[in-house]
Amino acid sequence: PTASAVPLQMSVSQPPAGRGVPCLRCRGMCTGFEPHSWRKICKACRCSQEDHSLSSDVEDDRKIGRLLSDSKYATLTARVKGGDGVRIYKRNRMIITNPIVSRKDPTFDTITYEWAPPGLTQKLAMQYMELIPKEMQPVAGTDGAYYRRRQLMRQLPLYDQDPSQCRGLAEGELKLMEDFVKKYKAEALGVGEVALPGQGGSGKEEGKPQDKSISISKPPESTNGALEPAAGSYRCEACKQAVPGDGPVVYADRAGYSRQWHPACFVCCRCAEPLVDLIYFWKSGAAWCGRHYCESLRPRCAGCDEIIFSEDYEQAEGMAWHKKHFACLACETLLSGKPFTLDNTTLLCTICSRSKRL
Repeated sequence: PTASAVPLQMSVSQPPAGRGVPCLRCRGMCTGFEPHSWRKICKACRCSQEDHSLSSDVEDDRKIGRLLSDSKYATLTARVKGGDGVRIYKRNRMIITNPIVSRKDPTFDTITYEWAPPGLTQKLAMQYMELIPKEMQPVAGTDGAYYRRRQLMRQLPLYDQDPSQCRGLAEGELKLMEDFVKKYKAEALGVGEVALPGQGGSGKEEGKPQDKSISISKPPESTNGALEPAAGSYRCEACKQAVPGDGPVVYADRAGYSRQWHPACFVCCRCAEPLVDLIYFWKSGAAWCGRHYCESLRPRCAGCDEIIFSEDYEQAEGMAWHKKHFACLACETLLSGKPFTLDNTTLLCTICSRSKRL
């Protein structure tokens, strides 16, 4: 089989996906996405934006391009021609072409992975994919590709990095958010790297001390004459099981190159979901997804889903709301100082709560 890297179409003209997109959860019941003025939900069916899979490839690549620009991972982005200095994610796609052998002319079966770890041989990239659950492999046109797109929206909300996408920011909070984003780009944001055990960060300064320790731990030649890594010399940081010496592992440079993870074990320490496109945030000795990292530093509004930069906000049952978003989900009445019911995350005034029960 052959693999070919695909140059990205950096089109700036693609219209944004949005209004009228059917809901994937309602399956035909929803008439199409109708954006709420400040909640991140559809007015028609009350499902989330993610359930309507609103983003397009171009929008996703621009979002990640924006996230990685002004960070040490800017090399994973490229400038868009005529885009006023906008940077877009150089997403590595992988196309595998397998000949189908038949008596007639050979035909080819082509599989496109919408994302693959960059800088690997095709064999290692395929090994990486095979170590991830099949339903999460981002093969174009499958549930795995849809899962990746949802995870991009869920783990890396645009409004966690771009103040212009926030509706909850009050006067004077813009600077707080800009500083918040600048700080996490400098101190926490990372992109995992896939390599064979002991080969992470090769050629980088951080990798050098580790290389020495590896050479010391190499065992003498085994009886069949092949050099084998010491049994159990490499262990997965998450499950603590040994990693095979000939299979891919994930490294996180912010964790140091003495730690590695099985591909399926590189997950957020809070939600245990695989880290989409290996984008992580490092804090307290663990990898976090963007959503949960931001929430570990500041509260998130249960109404509009944005990070709260005000010191004055509503709280109930471990959740937080902007004061102007502490409102009944059904009738939008503001509930500060009024009785309310809270069922899971559904906040209702007592009247709407009663009529819901009838």
